[in-house]
Amino acid sequence: MTELSEQLNQLKRNESKVTVATLVNTRGTTPRKEGAKMLVGEGGRVLGSVTIGGCVDAQVIEESAEVLGTNAPRLLELNLGDEEAWEIGLTCGGTIEVFLEPVTLDDKDDTTLVYYERARVHAEQGGRAVIVTRLDAPNHGAKLLLFDHGGQEGTLGDTFLDLRFSAEAREAMATGKSRTLFLENVRAFAEVFAPPSTLVVVGASHVAMPLPRFATTERFPDVDDLRIGVPSELVQQVPLIATTALVLVAHDYKYDLPVLRHALSTPVGYIGLLGSSRRGAAILNLLREDGVAEDALLRVRVPIGLDLGAQSAPEIALSILAEILATHRKATGMPISEKVRRGLK
Repeated sequence: MTELSEQLNQLKRNESKVTVATLVNTRGTTPRKEGAKMLVGEGGRVLGSVTIGGCVDAQVIEESAEVLGTNAPRLLELNLGDEEAWEIGLTCGGTIEVFLEPVTLDDKDDTTLVYYERARVHAEQGGRAVIVTRLDAPNHGAKLLLFDHGGQEGTLGDTFLDLRFSAEAREAMATGKSRTLFLENVRAFAEVFAPPSTLVVVGASHVAMPLPRFATTERFPDVDDLRIGVPSELVQQVPLIATTALVLVAHDYKYDLPVLRHALSTPVGYIGLLGSSRRGAAILNLLREDGVAEDALLRVRVPIGLDLGAQSAPEIALSILAEILATHRKATGMPISEKVRRGLK
């Protein structure tokens, strides 16, 4: 969401209109998932990609220019042969669908811009939102904006559709995954906006440094928020929500235990503890004796990170970030080649 906002602001400097192209449906295995975006300005500037380049993106760019000329949305369906499919990462021939819609950048009342901005602000404040866009005529491009607090704006042009699709969109919002919605002969795309991912690192060690770069600003020049104090107190100042990853690298019982007690009472999405299996078992036993439930203790990952054969501090940091990403995306962590061989999605 932040990237999209930055790209729109970037285009505003030189363009007045832009086509927003969104990948809304794929059949097959592709490196880009539903929700991937490309922006095509009326002056020809292109930002982003709906695939990984090549013939598909080229056709999207060509069609985007026509959308700007007609000022009307369109759903682009691309049937790919085996050769074209391999070019963009599909394992075999298939179909992808891209929704193209014109946006007037200098119109503060443009619905698409208004809804994107409201969704962005809400997500940055820790909430979730979903924008439902009707893909088929009539009323293609019509939108609903839904918030996790129950608020709702807009219409898809039909009260019954609004009711049915808003219910399904809220399910998508709960899972955090954008998807295409179907109802008889009508389709819509539910695009989910969630709070930005946050990495909280407790401890100013050498392993912490290459994670976000964490206690002096000289040692950690790129960290967004550097706080110095008692970890168990500082961690309570940070929203530990599903999109937050908490990494403890202090390697000190008196810091680790109170931080873990607090973290395990929150919905934080990832908890990783630096240390050996022996040290991890000792800390978990202390928490167990303190009354922490077994299912809660299973949330603590120790030793931390994926098995990448890491040895240096930067390599260990990479393995930790890899595990955080896999956990956040609910991925297997296995080699993609193996995943494809097994026919997994």
